[in-house]
Amino acid sequence: MPTVDELLARRARHLPRATSLHYDRPLHIVRGEGTYLIDADGTRYLDCINNVSHVGHANPRVAEAACRQMRVLNTNARFLYEQLFDYVERLTDLLPDPLSICFLVNSGSEANELALRIARAHSKRRGVVVLDGAYHGNTTSLIDISPYKFNGKGGEGRPPHVQIAATPDPYDGRFRGDASGADYAQDVADAFERAEQDGHPAGTFIAESLLGCAGQIDPPPGYLQAAYAAARAAGAVCIADEVQIGFGRMGTDFWGFQTVGQDVVPDIVTLGKPIGNGHPLGAVVTTPEIAESFATGMEYFNTYGGNPVSCVVGSAVLDVIEQDGLQEHARLVGERLARGFAELAQRHSVIGDMRGHGLFRGVALVTDRETHTPATSLARSLVQRLREDEQILLSLEGPGDNVLKLKPPMPFADSDADRLLEAIDRLLTAHTA
Repeated sequence: MPTVDELLARRARHLPRATSLHYDRPLHIVRGEGTYLIDADGTRYLDCINNVSHVGHANPRVAEAACRQMRVLNTNARFLYEQLFDYVERLTDLLPDPLSICFLVNSGSEANELALRIARAHSKRRGVVVLDGAYHGNTTSLIDISPYKFNGKGGEGRPPHVQIAATPDPYDGRFRGDASGADYAQDVADAFERAEQDGHPAGTFIAESLLGCAGQIDPPPGYLQAAYAAARAAGAVCIADEVQIGFGRMGTDFWGFQTVGQDVVPDIVTLGKPIGNGHPLGAVVTTPEIAESFATGMEYFNTYGGNPVSCVVGSAVLDVIEQDGLQEHARLVGERLARGFAELAQRHSVIGDMRGHGLFRGVALVTDRETHTPATSLARSLVQRLREDEQILLSLEGPGDNVLKLKPPMPFADSDADRLLEAIDRLLTAHTA
């Protein structure tokens, strides 16, 4: 078995420096099982961050479904096969009317790229309004609409066809305290006005229903309703990016845009990450009217999107979510985590804010609860100590790199939640001492 240093040397010879790894000392992972990742030494790490393995690492029902189909048929979508229709009918049944037309692709980035093309075909405008801190994917056009990237290290700044609206962050955003969703949504309306004045009229509003890279942000009640109204008043198409948060992770609802206080119907929904439990699969779901606008005469074809194996894998993921009651499980374990972090906040003043739904949660660490100053150094140290001392994998998000990001595989159990809470309590107590 090669050592970590040997693997790093091989990586340095053949992989670009731009690609990143978790942790100062990367892990050599050889196996996954449920909510655990296992390294080359046999150490089992509790995985609190891997929302890709939505129904658990190496889920046997998903793996067996893929193997069975692979032995029979895998081809491109220019043929007719039942697996495609079985899956898209089932997937679209989970979305509200009139979202009924489905494009299958290979990733969340590809889904957002296609959604942007479809929105532009319908609105006849290239301009886009996005939220500050947002990340929508790694293609060239998606980097252009991701402030997390174009305003970050190595970024080239905001492109002229893009306008940025304020992050709808009730804790640390532009409007604090009693600010409502309407206050933040007004900034969306203002962004559409700026786009018009700058000569790049915006025909697209894209937003994660809960923001991941911006810091696990749960927008204030009424935000999406008011923001969508402002976008539609400007003639724009509303895209809900559900790539990180969909498929029951919210607990109370299957999709983030349905959560209490939001409850909107987007024009386009994009799906990825958890949709295939690690298999490369993504989807764009829209209305018949908008899909018709994309039928311009230019053929749309995707070699692997919607192939029989991918469709069977997608269906198997839905089977596990339904049969194992994972949405309700996410609600119950999420409530347990929320109670636990609230109790920790009573003992540790560095915990400034807790946010999220179900098994998509963020905990902001601060040096001062009045000023909300990010406790960046402590947060980074805590994540390293959790890995080294407690064998727990956690990561950070937010502009201050101080928000503990929690989005584990959905089978994450009560015992896993308790283990995480107890470990954080021990490490913060040691830090205070």
